[in-house]
Amino acid sequence: MTQDSFMKLDSLWRNAHVATMANGRYSVIENAAIGVVGGCIAWIGEAHDLPAYEAQAEHDLGGGWVTPGLIDCHTHLVFGGNRAGEFEQRLNGVSYQEIAKQGGGIASSVKATRDASEVKLIASASRRLKSLIADGVTTVEIKSGYGLSLDAELKMLSVATELGKQFPVTVKRTCLAAHAMPPEYDDKDAYIDYLCDTVLPKVAELGVADAVDAFCEGIAFSTEQVARYFKTAESLGLPVKIHAEQLSSLGGTSMASSFKALSADHIEFIEESDVKAMAESGTVAVLLPGAFFTLKETQRPPIALLRQYGVPMAIATDANPGTSPALSLRLMMNMACTLFALTPEESLAGATIHAAKALGMADTHGSLEVGKAADFVCWDVESPGELSYWLGGNLVKNRIYEGKSS
Repeated sequence: MTQDSFMKLDSLWRNAHVATMANGRYSVIENAAIGVVGGCIAWIGEAHDLPAYEAQAEHDLGGGWVTPGLIDCHTHLVFGGNRAGEFEQRLNGVSYQEIAKQGGGIASSVKATRDASEVKLIASASRRLKSLIADGVTTVEIKSGYGLSLDAELKMLSVATELGKQFPVTVKRTCLAAHAMPPEYDDKDAYIDYLCDTVLPKVAELGVADAVDAFCEGIAFSTEQVARYFKTAESLGLPVKIHAEQLSSLGGTSMASSFKALSADHIEFIEESDVKAMAESGTVAVLLPGAFFTLKETQRPPIALLRQYGVPMAIATDANPGTSPALSLRLMMNMACTLFALTPEESLAGATIHAAKALGMADTHGSLEVGKAADFVCWDVESPGELSYWLGGNLVKNRIYEGKSS
């Protein structure tokens, strides 16, 4: 449909200013109108430029600002139990690494998740997902990784699939089977063999994951082990992502970039060579200030280098039971500004267009442009910068998912 043709619309939304986030900038349209057909944007521009149209429904957004729906591109929403006790331990001076060595950390969540039924996991994850939706999220990535066996990983991915059916939100599923060592294994290479020979082929056969992820760190898996895992994923047609350089510099980010990874996440300890590799491969840097804050870390991601090389920076909650029990993507946007010195515009891009790129969805989501999904939020603010300014509070006036108020 061209901008100047007579339009038959399912709905027309008007009376708001729009920050389209095209090309990662506010790209403001004042006094805008958005025409929707089939859940996608058919027309967007200043209301006085509207061509002749016929709409089944018209909606007055009542002023305020519209942005793309927020995209939380890194979460661990599905898990059993919680780790509030470990939160207390850390505040008493016990390190994340020491807790992991004691059988806590991810291992405790693995036991609770394996023990929980699918029904129970859906119920607990639903509560967390509702909080994100209320905060303006319209797309969320959900990782497995607390199962660490074929059946338990498939259970988690099934829960993620079901959440996407039950709620007005797009769910992208990531298989994070290489998250930690399961209790029944004491040989990391043997476990990676199991993942490559059994878990990943079944996940691919069933079509239950959109990407594959791994934790490359001293307390998890080596660069060489993750590379083997990624080679299998690549052979199965599954794109990869990586948790890398969170606690130390192991070269995981550069290795993942050689596989044209969608994203490298955490990355506090990346070096200039890693940043260059990301720029060359199109890999997105996913910043996770919630984990940085919760763990009281001091090593910040090299934001200036990422800017210098033009690496897109996404922002996510990393919502998980141990290191980032965060249920507000807007709060993470504020933390990205206050802790990592992003600008509010960079922060909003990080939760929209760059987050979409981190999920391989930039062609269809993340900015308000003709042909893209009609996922947007009308906020009760006077400028888009306020989304990174307020600490909490309900700022959502209207949330539109696939062209419908939700």
